[in-house]
Amino acid sequence: MGRIVLIVNPYATKVTEPRVREVEAALSAAGDVETMLTEWPGHGRELAATAGDDAEAICVFSGDGVYNEALNGTDFAVPMGFIPGGGTSVLPRALGLAREPVRAAQQLAEAIQAGRSRRIALGRVNGRRFAFSAGIGLDAEVVRRVDTRGRREGKRRPGDFTFVRELTGIAAQHRVRFQPQVEIVGMGRAVCALVANGAPYTYAGPWPVHLVPGVTFEGGLGLTAPRSIRPFAVPGLISFAFTGRGDPEQLDLFRATDLERIEVVCDRPLALQVDGEDLGDVEQAVFAVDRDTLAVLVPGT
Repeated sequence: MGRIVLIVNPYATKVTEPRVREVEAALSAAGDVETMLTEWPGHGRELAATAGDDAEAICVFSGDGVYNEALNGTDFAVPMGFIPGGGTSVLPRALGLAREPVRAAQQLAEAIQAGRSRRIALGRVNGRRFAFSAGIGLDAEVVRRVDTRGRREGKRRPGDFTFVRELTGIAAQHRVRFQPQVEIVGMGRAVCALVANGAPYTYAGPWPVHLVPGVTFEGGLGLTAPRSIRPFAVPGLISFAFTGRGDPEQLDLFRATDLERIEVVCDRPLALQVDGEDLGDVEQAVFAVDRDTLAVLVPGT
């Protein structure tokens, strides 16, 4: 049996020492497991870069942030698997894996034994890869506020309720009136830009959130950008988020799919997020897609 590298974020919401042992046991059905713990922000990138081409697979037991770090460290020489250890863990859920970590690890072990993987595209923004979503403006500001609230003094990241609370707070601060503050080059002015490499954009508890519908992991990027947001539009936007359906013109949205490149220029420095991680403020962002880039381990049908 081959070598399986398991990268673990011990601070992720669902990660405990006993559960790590259970995940190791599940993966050991497919190979010899070598566990590496992240110790600081960005460490997942370093660990993925040093995993070695002799590994059978790299598996990551964490939340979406360390998945993203690992994607930015790997050289794509071996397939990767993602075990849900965070509060939301969008990527493994979007790939069809179980929400329960040990069952997901069993599915990955079965995929390794069967040689079963799926090749997907990855997005890039300003040189940083992302797996499923990136945003500039409103959603990135929500991510920043949640991080500020929930990660002080070593706390684990809070759950979906805090995201909703922070979004509601931003909306109240602006009296649910948001003016255009970015230019989508070739399209026009918008409040913010939501860019997806797969679907769904995120989850709210058990429910998928389809902010950028019609996107697949094998295709190009998708874009949703509201031209403006007013109080009367909120019910329609909420319905759109949870169903992925609605008339873009009535909702005052730019919508596009299967894009190779998206360029956004900001009126002032705005927050940028990738896969739920705050990358700081930017004045310009260039999004692109790298198709057929990564082999991911997936469950059988």
